[in-house]
Amino acid sequence: MVVINEKAIGMSMTQYKYIYGPVYSWRLGMSLGIDPLAQADKVCNFDCIYCQLGRTTDFSNERKEYVATKNLMEEVQSLPQELKIDYLTFSGRGEPTLAKNLGAMIKALKKSRAEKVAVLTNSALLSRGDVRDDLSLSDFVMAKLDVSSQKMLTAIDQAIEGIKFQDIVKGIVTFHEMFTGKLALQIMLLPDNKRYFKKIAQVARLIGPDEVQLNTPLRPCGVEPLSREEMWEAKENFEGMNVVSVYDVERKELEPFNFKDTVKRHGNYRIPVGS
Repeated sequence: MVVINEKAIGMSMTQYKYIYGPVYSWRLGMSLGIDPLAQADKVCNFDCIYCQLGRTTDFSNERKEYVATKNLMEEVQSLPQELKIDYLTFSGRGEPTLAKNLGAMIKALKKSRAEKVAVLTNSALLSRGDVRDDLSLSDFVMAKLDVSSQKMLTAIDQAIEGIKFQDIVKGIVTFHEMFTGKLALQIMLLPDNKRYFKKIAQVARLIGPDEVQLNTPLRPCGVEPLSREEMWEAKENFEGMNVVSVYDVERKELEPFNFKDTVKRHGNYRIPVGS
């Protein structure tokens, strides 16, 4: 286990409101979480059945400023430049693109730190030009694609009313055409979408991402994960694409600044041995 010493950072970890971790990400390496919403409630336009953060309590599709860019940067700038982080990752307690000042935050981070910036998004707002413009400032975007139809979007991702599956796909395609960074599709494989893996793979091929990330809920939630064997079978549907699976990557444990706040925003990041 890698442990971050609080004294080495120079401030009490309990003072952090907008950053959390770092955690070891199977997709990003050493990742420092950035929460651009930082609310007590989970703010999202999805209520995914597998979310490790629990049910969405603030169901919203409105972009607004939740955290002042200045306040976020005060926390980030308190970190020593020598702290070894691979990615500054926008995620946290809700959908990052709901933050109206996401683009301003990314610009400020790039001026202050040398690390690359990643954004995890559920793709719901990629049909909007202002959201695509904000995300285009990052280095790595991981866009959710768990389903292959409107019916599945309602059943699994439980999207807020008005979000259309076809608009999501068109939004990702349009974004990929303009984006100069790396685009990955993050696909959560579940018993509920198991019989649709082939169709999901067909949509993924239409988009043509730089990477396909096959995940299954290993963190505690209300849905059982697929086995290694089931994941290998699912992976066959994506043959010919650049695919990485959660079971294929060596996992490491990294002790975060503040365990309680990290679990609140990231879920229980400690994966049982043998998973």
